[in-house]
Amino acid sequence: MKSFFETHIWPKRSKLYRLVYLWIRDRALAEDMIQNVFEKSFQKEEELANHPNLSGWLVKSLKNEVLMYYRTSNKLEALDGLEEIQVSEPVDEEAKESVRKVMILVKDLPLKQQEIFQLREVEGMSYEEISDYLEISLEQVKVNLHRARTKIRERMMSLKERG
Repeated sequence: MKSFFETHIWPKRSKLYRLVYLWIRDRALAEDMIQNVFEKSFQKEEELANHPNLSGWLVKSLKNEVLMYYRTSNKLEALDGLEEIQVSEPVDEEAKESVRKVMILVKDLPLKQQEIFQLREVEGMSYEEISDYLEISLEQVKVNLHRARTKIRERMMSLKERG
């Protein structure tokens, strides 16, 4: 019989990893932070079994880990750097270049818009799932996603006009 941790928390590791990696851009550090959150969740297993929003709790704990890291290391500068997304299916070079440009433009968005864009467009989560995951209203999800898409579209058009 699987434990609560194995059934409900461990399966979320990939999404949590991608989210924390979006914030810090360091694979080893992202893995350490996930490990810390998993350790805390394992210790609070009984309490979390009745939590109404387990995904939200995990994301909030992960954000707290990131903030604590930046506070203790005095690295409060903006998050920067973005690795090219690896595409598993063969696509033409023009499409690959467009995806690369979009992902570079995403890093210039406000953090909340980055998170929501990542969860919707990369992770494929529904608006409702994002709302629960980030513990924000459905309206906030829609507004932030609309703003992110609009800014990206405007910047892409600007890049095309320049050549």
